[in-house]
Formats: sequence, C-alpha cells, structure tokens
Amino acid sequence: MNDVSVRTAHPGFGRMFAPERLTLGLFLPLWPYAGDMRAMAGQAEAIERADGSPFAALWVRDVPLYDPGFGDVGQVYDPWTYLAWLAAHTRRLSLAAGSAVFTLRHPIDLAKQAASIDQLSGGRLVLGAASGDRGSEFPAYGIDHAARGERYREAFAWFRELTETAAPSISSALGSFGGGLDLLPKPVAGRIPLLVTGSSQQKPEWIAEHADGWLVYPGGPDSIAATDALGRKAAAWRELIPGGRFKPVATNEWIDLTEDPRTPPTPLRGGFVLRIGTRALVEQLHRWQERGVNHVALGVQHGRRPAAEVVAQLAEDVAPRFPALAGPEPEAPAW
Repeated sequence: MNDVSVRTAHPGFGRMFAPERLTLGLFLPLWPYAGDMRAMAGQAEAIERADGSPFAALWVRDVPLYDPGFGDVGQVYDPWTYLAWLAAHTRRLSLAAGSAVFTLRHPIDLAKQAASIDQLSGGRLVLGAASGDRGSEFPAYGIDHAARGERYREAFAWFRELTETAAPSISSALGSFGGGLDLLPKPVAGRIPLLVTGSSQQKPEWIAEHADGWLVYPGGPDSIAATDALGRKAAAWRELIPGGRFKPVATNEWIDLTEDPRTPPTPLRGGFVLRIGTRALVEQLHRWQERGVNHVALGVQHGRRPAAEVVAQLAEDVAPRFPALAGPEPEAPAW
C-alpha cells in the first residue's frame, strides 16, 4: 500500500490528513496523574463527547517507566490497553500514539498489539514511532541507548513486513522469522500508518522515504518564530519525499486555555505550555496550516481550568474551524 492508498483507504489516516488541510486532536490524559489513580476519574465522559465533535483524533503516549528526574509520568496506563479501551468507547475518532517507543519492545509484540487495535477499532489506528528519549529506561530493558538508531530501523522494517506481508521471512539482530510462520491479524486497510517522531536518530532522507508522515515538535517559546521555523523544516523535508508525494506533518501544543478569548499567547514553563485565548489559538492554528502542518494535537492537562470545560470550549469554538476530514468510514469489528 502506497501513501495515496493509505490516505484514501485507511479510516484513521483519512480522517486526520489531507494536503493543505489542518485537523485537531486531543492528547490524553485530559488531566494529570497526581499520585492517586482515583483523581484520574471522569475523563471517559469528556472523551465520549469528543467522539461526536469535529475533533479528528485522540492521542496516547508510551512512557513505560516513571523517572522522577524526568518529571512527567505520561498517562500512567499502558498505551495498548488504553487504546483498546478507547476503541470500545469511541466510534469515529482516529486513535493515535504519540509515540510508541519502537526500540524498547520487540517488533513482533508491537505488530501484534498494533494490528489488534487497528482491527478492534475498525481501522482507526495511526502509529507514531519513536526511538526513545528517556535514557534511564534502556538499562531496565537491557538495551543499549547509544545503539537505538540502528535498532529503530530494524524494528521499523520488521513491523512493516509483519503487518503487510503474508508469512514473511526476516532475519536481523532482533531474531529470525520464517518457516511459514505468520502474524495475525493483519491491519484493516492493509497497512498501519507510521509517523516517525522527531529525528528518531535517522536522517531526514530516511524519514522521507520510509515514513507515512512526520511528527515534529512545535519549537520554542516565541510561537510565531517557532511556527515559521517549523514551516521551513516541513517544506525542506517534503522536498526529500520521493516523487513529491503528499506525506503529512503533525505537531502538538500544550495549552492553558483562558476564558477570555482575547488573551494573547504567553509562554509558560520555558515555552512548554502556552497560555492563550481562543482567538489567538485560531490564529496560531491558521499559521500552522499555512506553513504546511496538517494536524495539531492539543494537550490541556497543564492548564488551570477544569479540563472537561476546556475541551467543551475547544469543541464549540475552535475545532469546527478545523474539522475532521470525510475519510473512509471505520469498519465494524468482525467479532
């Protein structure tokens, strides 16, 4: 399956990405873990409401271990278990991982988990693939952090073969697969779109050739300058794509959305969080769209207001300006 058929046949990808269009997603959790799992309760209702809104996608993260020095626990839940729950509680939203750490898990397990989620969701899975930025996790897995770039390429190739080929024959440092063995299920549309995250220790030329899209970070605390820089980066990368075919660029932003729509963008925590009103946010999203960004995942967990209230405001005042696309309808799970 090539990039054109991914866009036209894959329900999750088609809802999120098209040339010169921008759609919106929500990063989970909507409010953070603060030492007690009971405090995470209540997010299901907001998620189910988002499923009937113009939002295009829900995003989960893959943070296997809590490192107090890193200061971010992620969503706490295992991403595959969480995605299975989301598949059962939503019908329309694309389910995206930003991103699965391809270097820490064997690609057989990654492929089995991803294809299962894709089938159970009717073809809604879009998978970000990362090489891992938390060096403290690698010794726990017995994996050399310095060699993660090569391991990433191997895992990436294995994943493609396992999910897209019947009874593949594969051999590398990760193992040998063959003898008529196969991995089931296969993806609904024949392919699970892979978005390379950041550089993942790879050259831009490799990403342009092998990825279905690119998930990149938004930049520094000056939102306009960072957006311009991201636009130049996206344009330069697209010049490397074989045949000039369309491949999407996605990014994310953590926001502290204020009640006053006129609040100008103000960077907090060194630019990690952007305090902003809806008027300036819409302007910022338009700038991203004009510069070639196709999807923005918004995180609200670091804001001061109740997250459910913020999501409702985004769904009413912002998402309709950047609605999900009319891609292929998800298939009903066969089971």
